[in-house]
Amino acid sequence: MLTEGMIIADRYEIIGKVGAGGMSDVYKAKDLTLGRFVAIKVLKPEFSEDLNFVTKFRTEAQSAAGLEHPNIVNIYDVGSEKGMHYIVMEYIEGITLKTYIEKKGQLSFKEAVSIAIQVGRGIEAAHNKNIIHRDIKPQNIIISTEGKVKVTDFGIAKAASANTISSDVMGSVHYSSPEQARNGFVDGKSDIYSLGIVMYEMVAGRVPFDGDTTVAVAIQHLQEEMVPPSAYAPDIPISMEKIILKCTQKNSDRRYESMTALLSDLRKALVSPNEDFVVMVSAASQDKTRIIGADDLKQIKQEAGSVYLKADEAVHSHVEEKYEDEDDEDDELDDEDDGEMNPKMEKAITIMGIAAAVVIVIIIIVLVVNLFGGVGKRGNKDTETQRTETQTTETQQSEKIKVPKVLGMTFDEAKAELEKYGLKIENKGEVSSDNYEEGEIANQDPLEGNEVKEGDTIGVVISNGKGSVDVPGVTGKSVDDAVEALEDAGFKPNKTYSYSDTVKEDYVISQTPSSGSKGKEGDTITIEISKGAQAVTVPDVTNNYKSEEQAKIELSAAGLSVTTKSAYHDEIPAGIVIGQSIDAGKQVEKGTTITITVSQGPTPSQSVTASTYKCNVTMKLPAGTTNVAAASAVLYDASGNAIAQWDGQSITTDESGNQIVKFSQGGLLVDSGKLVVTYLDANGTKINDQTVDVSVSSGAFTPET
Repeated sequence: MLTEGMIIADRYEIIGKVGAGGMSDVYKAKDLTLGRFVAIKVLKPEFSEDLNFVTKFRTEAQSAAGLEHPNIVNIYDVGSEKGMHYIVMEYIEGITLKTYIEKKGQLSFKEAVSIAIQVGRGIEAAHNKNIIHRDIKPQNIIISTEGKVKVTDFGIAKAASANTISSDVMGSVHYSSPEQARNGFVDGKSDIYSLGIVMYEMVAGRVPFDGDTTVAVAIQHLQEEMVPPSAYAPDIPISMEKIILKCTQKNSDRRYESMTALLSDLRKALVSPNEDFVVMVSAASQDKTRIIGADDLKQIKQEAGSVYLKADEAVHSHVEEKYEDEDDEDDELDDEDDGEMNPKMEKAITIMGIAAAVVIVIIIIVLVVNLFGGVGKRGNKDTETQRTETQTTETQQSEKIKVPKVLGMTFDEAKAELEKYGLKIENKGEVSSDNYEEGEIANQDPLEGNEVKEGDTIGVVISNGKGSVDVPGVTGKSVDDAVEALEDAGFKPNKTYSYSDTVKEDYVISQTPSSGSKGKEGDTITIEISKGAQAVTVPDVTNNYKSEEQAKIELSAAGLSVTTKSAYHDEIPAGIVIGQSIDAGKQVEKGTTITITVSQGPTPSQSVTASTYKCNVTMKLPAGTTNVAAASAVLYDASGNAIAQWDGQSITTDESGNQIVKFSQGGLLVDSGKLVVTYLDANGTKINDQTVDVSVSSGAFTPET
């Protein structure tokens, strides 16, 4: 065991132990050469003399060292010293996703999707290099203090190749795919299944399958239908639920073809969460998972009982020990899984394999008998099929119908005409009309040609002949003032609502009959009231490495105004959008201004000067500049690099009554520059810019002691 202060390879000073797993201990250390903190995974002494474990341990390092991605924990070094084998990796300050879920219970839809996308991007990078993780679980997902999500512990990762046929079940059983549970072929779709279980746990606050033993949980992965996550999270959008259900299909052919395809649907879910766009692979051409009934299960256990029980007893204690700590981790590297099986474990697994083979043969026999009507009954259709059929029926029922014209008809004639289209009719009152005879329909809502659903109601207003009272004009008035004016004139207001980009909410857009028309006391005057600008959904322009131009096009197409600002980013290249002021998926009014942050690339190195400087600038608003609510500014050095940035600075008034704004920041390594100030109105829209040169001589910079 390593102790504080020990130095490995004349380079890594041990700070302390931070975690332990099945085959290794993890320590925090300091790299004395580069002056950074690292995590060192050290193979436990009892395994160091086992060639299989050592080989597995080194394979982990070789697999992970070839991966370099912002969402994967980096491997820096691998070595051995005095019989001790170790891996040096990136040290992440943060907590595991497992701990985060335990603290929050259920995660929000947006938070779960955001985490899933980051995890998926890391797994995608591994799959692109033919590396399957095989142990995706919340304990192996770290959320840093900056909010970045990283995948760690490639302890059972194995480079996929043409001769990869099967894999021992070494991943945590609650998240293992059915093919891992039965020791079958493992590929990228196994990681997709495990990520689906992780997403289920994020939104539901629990795993879909649980039991007293690991064997019991594994059998559930093979046999049991999953309870839809909406049973525990009723507010989960349909898109997210179907993504999870598609990821966790027992037949791998019915899952997503690749992590890239899954990421595409996750990103679309952020933009259109309630849209039913996920394409489920039909079970018609696949072998459907059969739910084994109680009688069938009893028969299987009776015929395979002795073998099954012996195998269970042989592996139970070891497997339980392996998984018992998986829910108690509080550190990012607390849960390291075992490497190669020791001889005893291999023997136990062999016995288990024989037991599984016997069980499978019996299941096949039962299924064949069942096929010819000998045993059991058909199970219910799975949840997915039921939902699909329901949605299909709803879609058929909600087909759009064009409203026919009923103006000029009597009420009975209009009723008969509308019933032909499956529509209902409602008398909204009477109105005077110069165009329609008494008893004829003078107004209808919706008008001819508009689309409605079958069963919708069409409102009609019936003519009571020519009128003699002037109809007051209420267009542009508030709904309260309009109603009052009409009622004072002896008319009955009928209110309808619609969106408007030009008329404020709760103000009248139009009226029927129009102002100046003749009416009778008691006539119905229909007023169209504004619901304000129609809400639009903010798209996500921070995903998929969108350029500034791409982001502007996408946001403008959604009906939003766009402003930009820039910031340095050590990982995202220049010109790529790294942030947006309004979260993706949020509903806002059309025309709302959204600010995107564009990467300037890595932070430029600055030469060290004899001292640092503090910048203090007070700006008087330019003449003629009005309605200013705030100001933002960027300070550039002589090379055009952004040195400092201020957002949303308040506008104040000095002793002389002038409107001013102040900018102050210390610790700067320059003593001069160019300050670009942007003045904004209350909506965050730019009014104008102002550029000034600042320096020590102008009094803007002072040396710091």
